[in-house]
Amino acid sequence: MPAFGQIAPAQLMRLIGTPDAPLILDVRLPEDLDSLPRLIPTTRLCRHDALDGLAAPPGRVAVICMRGRKLSEGAAALLRASGWQAEVLEGGAAAWAEAGLPMIPRAALPQTRLWVTRQRPKIDRIACPWLIRRFIDPQAQFLYVAPAEVPAVAERFGAIPYDIPDVTFSHRGDLCSFDALMQDFGLMTEPLERMARVIRAADTDRHDLAPQAAGLLALSVGLSRQFRDDLQQLEAGMILYDALYRWARDGFDEGHDWPAGRPA
Repeated sequence: MPAFGQIAPAQLMRLIGTPDAPLILDVRLPEDLDSLPRLIPTTRLCRHDALDGLAAPPGRVAVICMRGRKLSEGAAALLRASGWQAEVLEGGAAAWAEAGLPMIPRAALPQTRLWVTRQRPKIDRIACPWLIRRFIDPQAQFLYVAPAEVPAVAERFGAIPYDIPDVTFSHRGDLCSFDALMQDFGLMTEPLERMARVIRAADTDRHDLAPQAAGLLALSVGLSRQFRDDLQQLEAGMILYDALYRWARDGFDEGHDWPAGRPA
C-alpha cells in the first residue's frame, strides 16, 4: 500500500492512456538516465532544481527518480508548496522497470512536437495522434495537409511525417502506422495490441481480423462526414479512441443482451 504522497506503478499505469493521466516528471540524475535509458510513457524530463520552469496551471503530477527517494520526495514537496497535487512514484523508475511495465527508449523520443500527415483523415490518421498524445507526448500538435505536400511540409517545418509511403511511421507489411508507433516506442501492452488489431482490421478492410472493425469503420466514416475541419474531427476522434482503449483494457470480454430471454 503506497504511503501518503506516493502512487504505485500499477496505479499510475492505470491512469496513463486516459484523459485523467497526470503530468509525469522524471527528475533522475544523468548517470541514472544512462543506467536506465528508458522513460515511462508521456514523461517529461526535468531537473530537480529547475521546477520553477513548469508553465502549466497546478494540477496532478507524478514525480519519478531512480528509487523513489530523496530527489522525487524533495521535488514533490516543492511542487506541493506551489499548489500542485504531487505524488512520488513508489520505488521509482527501477520499480517500474522491474514490474515489466512499458518504457519508451530515450533515443526514440521525438525531438519535435509537430507531426504531419494527409488531410481528411479516416482511421489511422486519427488513431496515431491518439496514441501519440496519450502515450508519447501529450502536447503533440498535428498538421493535416494536401497529400502531395506532406514530405515538403515535414522538411520545412521540422515535423515528423506519418501514414504516408516511405517514412518510418507507416504501414509495414500487414501492419498499420499505429502498429509501427507501438513497436518503435516500446508500447506493446496487451490492451494496446488488442486495440491495434481492431484499428488494423478497419484500416485495411480486413474485418475477419476483429469483429469490432466494422463498427470502427462506420464511426470513422461518420466523423469524417460530420466535420469539415480535420482538427475538430481529431478532437472528436480522441473521445472515440479513449472509449476504444477502455474497451480494450477493461471491457473486451463484455457482451450485451437486453432484455434477456427475448424471442429470436
